Amino acid sequence: MLRTRIITAVISLLVLGAVLFVLPPDAVQFVIGILILAGAWEWSGFLGSKSTPLRLFYVALVGALVALVAISDLTVLILQIACACWFVAFIWTFFFPTPIPMVVRWTGGVLVLIPLFVALLVLYRLDAQLLLFALLIVWAADIGAYFTGKQFGRVKLAPAISPGKTWEGVFGGLLLVGILSVIWGRIDELPLGVLVPFCLAVAALSIVGDLTVSMFKRAAGVKDSGKLFPGHGGVLDRVDSVAAAAPLFALGVVWLGLV
Repeated sequence: MLRTRIITAVISLLVLGAVLFVLPPDAVQFVIGILILAGAWEWSGFLGSKSTPLRLFYVALVGALVALVAISDLTVLILQIACACWFVAFIWTFFFPTPIPMVVRWTGGVLVLIPLFVALLVLYRLDAQLLLFALLIVWAADIGAYFTGKQFGRVKLAPAISPGKTWEGVFGGLLLVGILSVIWGRIDELPLGVLVPFCLAVAALSIVGDLTVSMFKRAAGVKDSGKLFPGHGGVLDRVDSVAAAAPLFALGVVWLGLV
C-alpha cells in the first residue's frame, strides 16, 4: 500500500511540474477547471442518488459557476467567504456525527470547489512557484502526520470522523511544515517571524479540510471519493486539504506582503 502511494505521488508530482512550468497559462487554467469538474463529479456521489443525469447536472452546475467566477471580479469576496465557511466547518467537527441535510450536501460541494478554483488560479497568476509552495505546505502536513502518526500516534484527533488521525500526527505534520517554511523563507529572503506562523496556520486549516470532506464521505457511506489515484483515492481525497488551505494562503500572502 505504501509503495503504491509513493509511486502515485511521484508520478503526480512530475505531472504537476509539467502542468505548472511547461504548459501555457491558458492550458493551466483549463487543467485546473477539469480538476474542479472531476471533483464535482465525485462530490455528486454524496447527494444520496446514483442517478447519472443528476450527477451530470451537478457537474454542469459547478462548471457554470466556474465559468462565471472566471470572468467576474469577485475573487477577494469568494476567498473571504471560503475562509469563513472553513471556520464554521472547524466548529462543526466538534459536533459530528450529525445529520447532513441534502441542501448542505448540494451547497457544500460548491463552497469547497469554487473557492478552490479561484485560489489556485490566483496563486498561479501571482507565481507558479508560490502555488507550488502552497501545495508543498499541505503535502508536508499530510506526510508528517502520516509517518509520525504511524510511529507515535496514540491520542485520536477526531475518532468519529477519521479514526486513523492522531494528535501526535498533527504535531508531526506541523513540525515538518515549520521546517519547510524556514527553508523556503531563507531561500526567498522572507521574514520568518511572519512566514512560519502563517504557514502553520495554513497547515492547520488543511487538516480541517480533510476532516470536513471526510464527514461528507461518512454521511454518504463511502470510504474514498474515487479511484483515480491508486493508493490515494479520488480527486477530492487529494484536494480536500488544499481546498481549505489555498483560500487562506492566497489571501494571506498578499495581506502579509509575502509575494
